[in-house]
Amino acid sequence: MNASAFSEPFTPRGVAAFARAKFSRLLLAQFVIAVLAAFAVAWFFYENCFSTIQTAIDNLPPDSEISSGVLEWHGDSFLELAEGRFVAFDVDISHSGQFRSTADLQIEFGHETIRAFSLFGHADFYYPPNEIISFNRTELDPLWKAWRTVILFLIILAVIIALLLSWWILATIYFLPVWLAGFFTNRDLDLRASWKLSSAALLPGALLMTAGILFYGLGLPLVTFLFIFGAHFVLGWLYLFFGLAFLSRTSSATPKGNPFKPGGK
Repeated sequence: MNASAFSEPFTPRGVAAFARAKFSRLLLAQFVIAVLAAFAVAWFFYENCFSTIQTAIDNLPPDSEISSGVLEWHGDSFLELAEGRFVAFDVDISHSGQFRSTADLQIEFGHETIRAFSLFGHADFYYPPNEIISFNRTELDPLWKAWRTVILFLIILAVIIALLLSWWILATIYFLPVWLAGFFTNRDLDLRASWKLSSAALLPGALLMTAGILFYGLGLPLVTFLFIFGAHFVLGWLYLFFGLAFLSRTSSATPKGNPFKPGGK
């Protein structure tokens, strides 16, 4: 069974094999897929956000800031800062609606709030009331250039940790129902094996989501990406269901020979 866990890692049979594999092998598979997903996310932000952020900073005035919950803006009341395929930035002091971007996410800086527009509508976020935040080209440009590599590394680290934790939490939620299903279908599945099966069943969905992120970064429409996001959960449930079918059945305890004769013969 253990060999199947790596020769067929993305089939229901291969996922079922992780139920009998060592925990270290499951952890290795999870870590490898988490790293792949993390690099995909980091690549997406680098290709679709970083250059737009740099352009937005370049278009800021040299002496504005956010102070006491208010944007002290030294420029026109409306200014389009930068627009990319994924994200756009603008300043509209009164949120007058002069600019509606075709980007999937629009970040608009107003007098007292940041307004975020997306497919789902918009939401306002107030500036911190007791903070002074630089909002000018003079200070943000060197700061961004110094930290953007660190930010990429932190994105990778955060995604790896978040994925591993989410998989372990979901496996902890799933494993009791999976064990009960195995019990009633007469499968050779204890609680430990049920947890490992539940963990392994999440990995094919994670790979689907990783592919979705890559294609989204290359131009896949947002609606299609959201469909993939939903489908990656369903895929995990399907692998759980079909993975159970590939587990061996518990052996019956039928005695050999005739039990009514001495020695069973």
